[in-house]
Amino acid sequence: MQVPTLSFKPIVSELLGEAAFVYIAKARELERAGHRVISFGVGQPDIPTFQHIIEAAKRALDEKFTGYTETPGIRELREAIVEYLNSRYGTDVRPTEVIVTPGAKGAIFLALAAYLNPGDEVIVPEPSYPAYPEVTRFLGARPVFVPLKWLGPSGGFVLDVEAIEAAITSRTKAIVVNNPHNPTGALFTPSQVDRIYEIARERRLMLLVDEIYDNFIYDNQPFKSFLSFGDWRDYLLYVNGFSKTFSMTGWRLGYLVVREEVATKLTRLAVNVWSCPVSFAQKAAIEAIKGPWEPVREMIRLFQQRRDLIVRKLREVRGFEAWPSTGAFYVFPRIGRVLDEVGISVEEFVERLLYTKYVVTLPGTVFPDKAGREFIRLSFAVDSKLIEEGVERIKSFVESLYAR
Repeated sequence: MQVPTLSFKPIVSELLGEAAFVYIAKARELERAGHRVISFGVGQPDIPTFQHIIEAAKRALDEKFTGYTETPGIRELREAIVEYLNSRYGTDVRPTEVIVTPGAKGAIFLALAAYLNPGDEVIVPEPSYPAYPEVTRFLGARPVFVPLKWLGPSGGFVLDVEAIEAAITSRTKAIVVNNPHNPTGALFTPSQVDRIYEIARERRLMLLVDEIYDNFIYDNQPFKSFLSFGDWRDYLLYVNGFSKTFSMTGWRLGYLVVREEVATKLTRLAVNVWSCPVSFAQKAAIEAIKGPWEPVREMIRLFQQRRDLIVRKLREVRGFEAWPSTGAFYVFPRIGRVLDEVGISVEEFVERLLYTKYVVTLPGTVFPDKAGREFIRLSFAVDSKLIEEGVERIKSFVESLYAR
């Protein structure tokens, strides 16, 4: 007798993965085959978690702090997060308004699950971190993509506030703002932040704001957090985390800030999904956010030097338009001229670069929706010598394309 096929929600088959992890797997296969791969693909600092954070986790393990904790995170960690946010951004967050999550993705899921109904629309500036549109689609809502403005290699990417406002319909429920921005490395200006917030206030919309790169800011550029608005509780779903600033990607700790009544309801959802964050990792996170902060500042200074190096080297590559990003740790050069002149797509460019020169980059099209089709993303969280060698390999690859 034939066993009937079990059915599941069609959207599960339609969800996109995150390409960085796909390319990590490809790179490891090449390394196992004996090739020396240089990866600009993954979005994590190459510096290991700082030692004082590791020591705090060890102490927690030695003290047998290994059981369940409160679902929104231990009180001491939420108090430490509040102290950081309030002192840095002049805001008034309370511990009861913080939910610690397994990574910032957990916070993104909770935030969108709190408000989206089937048929709702979410405005997503693109190119976009994939989790925003994918979780939106999973919840039965629709992402509406609005491209960032590309002002060329001297101006980079800016938020197109007018286009965002024009995209609002009666179904719009929220606007996503990732600042500093992945994948472009853009830092949106205080005036742009003000205007987006005004639009949310005027139209009674939620803002899903992801500021996980808030410490990766270069050239002394001004940064304005959305938490600095006095009525943030009325409009804000605020996401941040420990992965980037403290080089704790594998520790899987993020957090969501929302007004207390929403936090209470979302805690009930969280307990049904993951029970609680990892216990001893929370103790380490307290040590991270309380400091010392000098290792973080040293890392930011190092990354700015690397940014300058990779932009300088990429500008030597034929057909590349490289802009010095002002936030995060990515560059997003435009390679449209190369693609047009040699007659290949950005996906083919990235694949052939990987398998002929063993260099990992990400095609801009893996950052939904279509605005990245002439761009590639490179992380400069990579040793300077590897940056130099890697870009030289890219340069050689591009010259080989033109030679055919």
